[in-house]
Amino acid sequence: MRPEEYPLLEDFLYEAIFVPSDYKGAVPRSIIYDDPLCRAAFEGFGTREDDIALAATINDKPIGACWVRTTNEYGHIDEETPSFSIALYKAYRGNGIGTALMQTMLDELRDKGFRQASLSVQKENPAVRFYERLGFEIIGDGADETEWLMLKKLSS
Repeated sequence: MRPEEYPLLEDFLYEAIFVPSDYKGAVPRSIIYDDPLCRAAFEGFGTREDDIALAATINDKPIGACWVRTTNEYGHIDEETPSFSIALYKAYRGNGIGTALMQTMLDELRDKGFRQASLSVQKENPAVRFYERLGFEIIGDGADETEWLMLKKLSS
């Protein structure tokens, strides 16, 4: 992802919000700014040495992003473990693009010498199975009892 595209991480973070099927109404966009753990996923992105972002594009237009950092956001474990954020615009989901982004990022982290990576996901979110297929394991509750904290070892 090019630095001039980093502001798009706000859009992709909003796209990543899991909305349960019984939720009525629209999720206010302000949630990504009002929640400090959400805001930490994009605020000042590119200023930390461990900020890494990949973009999926079609005709040079970003349609998805996968990014990691070790700041205190959802999925944060410690300062040595990058935590994932990933999202695709709805029209592009289910085509293997997210898998390719995640696998490319995992390879990048391995190449940079990271030992593990983490993420947070709502327990009701079907993406839990997607992350498990990529080798992430549930290690406990995330920021609260509605979400899982998941970890993937990158080296043996």
